Amino acid sequence: MAYDTDDEAARAKRRRDAWRGAERRLSRAGSETLAEQLAGLAALPALLGRDPGEDPDVYGDGVVAELEGRVAELLGTEDAAYFPSGTMAQQIALRCWAARTGNPVVALHPGSHPERHEDGALGVVSGLRTVYPTREARQPTAQEVREHPEPFGTLMVELPLRDPGFLLPTWEELEELVAAGRERDAVIHFDGARLWETTVHFGRTLPEIAALADTVYVSFYKSLGGLSGAALAGPRSLIEEARVWRHRYGGQVFRQYPQVLSALAGLEQELPRLASYVDHAKVVARALREGFEDAGLPWLRIVPEVPVTHQFHVWAAYDADALTEAAVRQAEETGTQLFGRWRAEGPPGLALAELTVAGEALSWTEQDVRDAVRGFVERVEGLGTKEGGAR
Repeated sequence: MAYDTDDEAARAKRRRDAWRGAERRLSRAGSETLAEQLAGLAALPALLGRDPGEDPDVYGDGVVAELEGRVAELLGTEDAAYFPSGTMAQQIALRCWAARTGNPVVALHPGSHPERHEDGALGVVSGLRTVYPTREARQPTAQEVREHPEPFGTLMVELPLRDPGFLLPTWEELEELVAAGRERDAVIHFDGARLWETTVHFGRTLPEIAALADTVYVSFYKSLGGLSGAALAGPRSLIEEARVWRHRYGGQVFRQYPQVLSALAGLEQELPRLASYVDHAKVVARALREGFEDAGLPWLRIVPEVPVTHQFHVWAAYDADALTEAAVRQAEETGTQLFGRWRAEGPPGLALAELTVAGEALSWTEQDVRDAVRGFVERVEGLGTKEGGAR
């Protein structure tokens, strides 16, 4: 289909302008401007009750060490180390465990972050190899772990499993999965980038969840709204070794206080709110489903049908670019942003939107969502796009 602008850079700017200019936004889309981020950083010392005259960190001391202690306390682990990225944190955790177990094989899901989003770094950088207890779009079962034909030294479990739809097992299934891994003499590592919000679904505290694993990685920006950064938590001896590898990987950064202060702010402000986001995600998902059913769309699916975190997927049998264009027009014309950018995923003709229900969404009622769906569908139909239509 034809668009008002031909250049992708111009289209991207138009999307950002539309979503930033929207008076009401259901899901996070686009990003803050540079000026907004700098203003937010300047406000952090006062927000956190800190002395703006304090010395900044130097190679991981000061406020960085403070954040590490805070994470260890929250997760109930002996120690924690800050990393500039979750990719680095997990690469190092898995290579450390491989050296200790003597087995370089990691059992994980093929849709997990190291397999989908790290360009094969586990093998290329760390010399590790991966195997899959299951290839299904769900968490592996304890039986699949027990019956996997090849030995493995580490079982990595992503909680929640993002790519198939932010999926979580039940608490009982997770306990059984971990027990099955230990029966295979494997250590357990949790990819807990979004572990913070799993307490609602599991009905357990963060220390209870983290206690099932030998090490846990958590992110500071994916749910807490920090600038970037991650932490690896676990036994002190492993974390001390991880700090050595962090230096070798180039992660011993001279100054990190902007990221670290934003992480502390996320723990202070966003962490206590996550339960309300998870609860409201269920309301939003139900209203979306009902709104699309009322609109008579030929095919739409929310995964999972009842969200278990504050994030979920929406699938539609429509052209992804057309759906994105409809979302942009709705924001431009009504000041309401229902969806961000859709992307083509799966078989041809299918499009996926990823929704994050956070602070801005709490004011949306079910009727607000249904009304916004109606406006979105009107703009999709106005583009003349049919099911599975050509781009």
